[in-house]
Amino acid sequence: MATLTNTVATNTMTKDPILKVEHLSMRFGGLMAINDLSFEAYRGDITALIGPNGAGKTTVFNCVTGFYKPTMGMITMRQKAGKEFLLERMTDFEVNRDAKVARTFQNIRLFSGLTVLENLLVAQHNMLMKASGYTVLGLLGMPAYKKAAAESVDIARYWLEKADLIDRADDPAGDLPYGAQRRLEIARAMCTGPEFLCLDEPAAGLNPRESLALNELLRSIRKDSGTSILLIEHDMSVVMEISDHVVVLEYGQKISDGTPDHVKNDPKVIAAYLGVEDDEVEEVIEEIEDTQGGPH
Repeated sequence: MATLTNTVATNTMTKDPILKVEHLSMRFGGLMAINDLSFEAYRGDITALIGPNGAGKTTVFNCVTGFYKPTMGMITMRQKAGKEFLLERMTDFEVNRDAKVARTFQNIRLFSGLTVLENLLVAQHNMLMKASGYTVLGLLGMPAYKKAAAESVDIARYWLEKADLIDRADDPAGDLPYGAQRRLEIARAMCTGPEFLCLDEPAAGLNPRESLALNELLRSIRKDSGTSILLIEHDMSVVMEISDHVVVLEYGQKISDGTPDHVKNDPKVIAAYLGVEDDEVEEVIEEIEDTQGGPH
């Protein structure tokens, strides 16, 4: 056991944390939604935040992305260049613009009346406004603005290719199938140039073929752009297939933290998902091992 613990500690030490959540707590009136939560997400990894309904996952996301101000705790984002940001002190706009953190939502929030391409251009609004001198240079058609506008189209087309949507570029976003809308939302987030991408249940409502396309897109984002990903997900087939690191919450507290294999075999995780009490965990594990032909 000591050898295993030391090995885990050594592997953790060699990783580079992009996000550190330290003693995070979030209270809504008399409800403690998050209670003294600490975990790290590592650069270049896909980290999954999972747990039963009501565990506090979305509350954590809202704290990380600036939509909520936590009651207590620190959330530190460290960019590749070494610059650090205390996210709990920033607005959602500043978290995206300055710290380079992007997110999607549980409910799709596309501009359904705009084309697929236009949705990705809107995501680059801040860059285009700056290049236009906040409208003046754009109205005059200055070369610097024209160059920035052309680059924004190139970026949009790049991510449409990645999301397998280039053939639908001129179609209204609202006309896309549900799974394609999910991929478009992720592509739109990537057009902001994030170092850290937060995805709130990206596989929700997807069929197996659409889930496979999503997995391929997320792997491609990690491999080709180096963007680190934090996702909330209920689909365990997606979590176990693509995640490097899994953090499990129950009632706002962390009950497990490690590799997918470690987490899926953790008695506390099994008990949480089956809805049994702590003193029944051993009995549940014995039953599972009996059905699987012994311990693993």
